[in-house]
Amino acid sequence: MITRVLLMASADKSKSDYKSKTGSTTFLVPVLVNILRIVKLLLSPFTVVGRTVISWVDNCGASAIFLVLALLKTFWHKQLSKIVQQIYYIGTSSTTIIALVGFFTGMVLGLQSYHALIKLGAQGAIGTMVALSLVRELGPVLTAIMITARAGSAITAEIGVQRISEQIDALDTMRIDSLRYLISPRIVAAIISFPLLTALFDLIGIIGGYVSAVVLLGANAGTYLHRVQASLEMKDLTDGFIKAVVFAIIVATVCCYQGYFAHMRQDSHGAKAVGLSTTSAVVLSCVLILVSDYVVTSLLI
Repeated sequence: MITRVLLMASADKSKSDYKSKTGSTTFLVPVLVNILRIVKLLLSPFTVVGRTVISWVDNCGASAIFLVLALLKTFWHKQLSKIVQQIYYIGTSSTTIIALVGFFTGMVLGLQSYHALIKLGAQGAIGTMVALSLVRELGPVLTAIMITARAGSAITAEIGVQRISEQIDALDTMRIDSLRYLISPRIVAAIISFPLLTALFDLIGIIGGYVSAVVLLGANAGTYLHRVQASLEMKDLTDGFIKAVVFAIIVATVCCYQGYFAHMRQDSHGAKAVGLSTTSAVVLSCVLILVSDYVVTSLLI
């Protein structure tokens, strides 16, 4: 009897202990859940930033590998005809818009320089300001932006349509290297075309500055031409051409990469993916042109 009473007492005690432990556990669970929610809410901005940075680094690495593979496959037989065709498409077809923009850019520089320098009695330096502004900065940058708008967007759209319509998959099925067939000629053609179009932009811009400052505003023609010739050095020309080559690599790589991988976009698919890839290619190319312009200038100055 005593043993039975002791067993019943111990059972009641264990039940009370279990209830107290269960009650404390059920009280702690909501508290822990709320704490985790608060921590997650506080860390969500850092999560978004981290995800964005990781995606950006991943795309940069993939683009670099994409560029290297395309350049290595340039030195392949039967590539010359494709390169010439792309030079005509990227370079020759862009001469009209480049000449037009360069002429009016030079006219604006001549106009602004004349009215700014005449207040200081230094209107003889108009040629120096126009020539150095065009050759060092405006020529390479505006040429790259205009080619991006005209040819870069078309390259992205063309390659993107070929991707979503499975034409690139058909090339791979026929054992034709799509990088060698589609990408390499465009990158090489851009590297060749950008410096030539930059030189055209600079020349037409200086002529536009002459028309604006000398013909329309009455500045001295001999002084203008002498200052242009005296102020320009070979280093200025080579720095401008180096920038043009850097911009060519950036624009060609970004536009080809966006079109080639249009089917892998997470935000859309099909024809919409091509449109978004084209928009991304143009915007990203313009931003990278300006960023790389500062970096290259700081290295060359």
